[in-house]
Amino acid sequence: MRIFLTSLLLIISFVSFSQKKYLSAEPHSIYDSTLARKLKADDYGMHKYVMCFLKTGPNKSLSADSSKKIQAAHLQNIKKLADEGKLVVAGPFMDETELEGIFIFNVPTIEEAQALTNTDPAVKAGLLIMELHPWYCSAALIEVPEVHKKIQKKTF
Repeated sequence: MRIFLTSLLLIISFVSFSQKKYLSAEPHSIYDSTLARKLKADDYGMHKYVMCFLKTGPNKSLSADSSKKIQAAHLQNIKKLADEGKLVVAGPFMDETELEGIFIFNVPTIEEAQALTNTDPAVKAGLLIMELHPWYCSAALIEVPEVHKKIQKKTF
C-alpha cells in the first residue's frame, strides 16, 4: 500500500510539474509581435469589439419594392463599413425569428458602434433595430474581411 501511495504521489508530482510549462507567462514560441501590433492584440491575442444583434424593426408597412431598395442600400452600407475596417463580420441568421443577423464592429465602444448603426438605411427606415454589446475575441478576427475577398466569387 505504501508503494502504491508513493507511486501515486510521484505520478501526480510529475504531471503537475510538467503542466507548469503550459501555465508560463513567457510568450508562446510562435508569437509574432509584428502581427500582434498590426491587429492591436493584447497579451492574450485578444481585441475589443462591439457585437451587434440586428432585430426585426417596428416598420412593417413598406412596399416590396421599397424594402428591396433599402435591402440593397443596407448591403452597400455593410460593404462600405467593411472597406473602412469598421465592420469585421456581418451576416444573416438562417431561421425565422426576430433575430435577423449580426454585425461585429471593430470599434472599442458602444457609442462608436451606435454611430455606425445609425448610418444603416434599414435602421433609418425602421426595418431593423440594433442591440449592441461589448465583446472580447481573438484579434485575428480582424483578418476576416481580407480573407473573405480572396474566396468570394460573387458580390451583392
